[in-house]
Amino acid sequence: MARVVVVGAGIVGAASAYRLAERGLEVLLLEKEATFAQGSTGRSAAGVRVQFSEPLNVLLSYHSILEYQRIPEAAYRPTGYLFLVPEALREAQEEALRTQKALGVPVERLSLEEARKRVPFREEGLAFATYGPMDGTIDPHGATAFYLREARRLGAEVRFSEAFLSARREGGLWRVETPKGRYEAPYLLLATGAWTGEVGRRLGLEIPIYPVRRMVFATAPAPFPHAFPLTIDLATGFYLRSEGLRLLFGRSNPKEPPGFREGMDWSWLGPTLEAGLARFPFLEGLSLDPRASWWGYYEVTPDHNPILGFVEEGLLVAAGFSGHGVQQAAMVGRLMAEEVAYGQAQTLDIGPFRLSRFREGKPLRERGIV
Repeated sequence: MARVVVVGAGIVGAASAYRLAERGLEVLLLEKEATFAQGSTGRSAAGVRVQFSEPLNVLLSYHSILEYQRIPEAAYRPTGYLFLVPEALREAQEEALRTQKALGVPVERLSLEEARKRVPFREEGLAFATYGPMDGTIDPHGATAFYLREARRLGAEVRFSEAFLSARREGGLWRVETPKGRYEAPYLLLATGAWTGEVGRRLGLEIPIYPVRRMVFATAPAPFPHAFPLTIDLATGFYLRSEGLRLLFGRSNPKEPPGFREGMDWSWLGPTLEAGLARFPFLEGLSLDPRASWWGYYEVTPDHNPILGFVEEGLLVAAGFSGHGVQQAAMVGRLMAEEVAYGQAQTLDIGPFRLSRFREGKPLRERGIV
């Protein structure tokens, strides 16, 4: 009998399985796909950043980045994040900057002139910029593979091509059913990303996490040298960054309906480029490479912050990151292991991210959502 059944072999489930096994617990990880990182992890834009407004988001990312720095397979690159701040968001971003500095994370305030040395842009309507030298990218596949390898080394069992069907609580145990077998464990951890709402309904629970499709567009190799940090125009939500000789860019569609809609939405390319060209005119000379572009799911909650920790007896959730799962997974894995070992996370207070906030009508407002 396993002590903990973890459902989902994305980066959050893998990190959690590793840290649970590290504490000497018997861990069984179930994944419906034939291999790991086939959901949001594998289709992530791979960014990591500490530039958030909520302290818990700042710290989850900060401690995760510190861990990724020590994992060669994560291939961490401190290429930076540059936020272009419009006048309308001046006060909110200054408050976020104060929060970041109070927590001791490295974020700099830049003049627009200083920011333009990193990437050329039109300054109209902007107040200033912020830059995170610790921010950058990792390899989500590499990091996930590392966590799974280490979990197995410590005795965890990982079963691919074995979908979670249902579970019920009886006699202090979760009785889990898959097409291939039945398992019992005192603890069940759902790290099921965009599918968490659906999985919760199989348990008779309403967990407010739903999928929303997002697009990442890629250019053909640019005809000029560039090493742009991930740059976000907060006025529109448009972002871009260098990826080798290419540029990646995108913008969340606020009218994208929730649900498991598949494929690229090429109709969103026009509105995305319209916003991008207004701030970054140099994009006009670049060609799009449709074959290098991709889509994936954000796992979204009503306030765009994750649900973490116990939701009822023996049942934990680590999902709903709204695009930030890769950058926070390392620390979340440690916290989920602490939840099981001690009954409550110790290193950080995850109270603000518990499911109960929605039941109590106390959602969080994170201003750093892109």
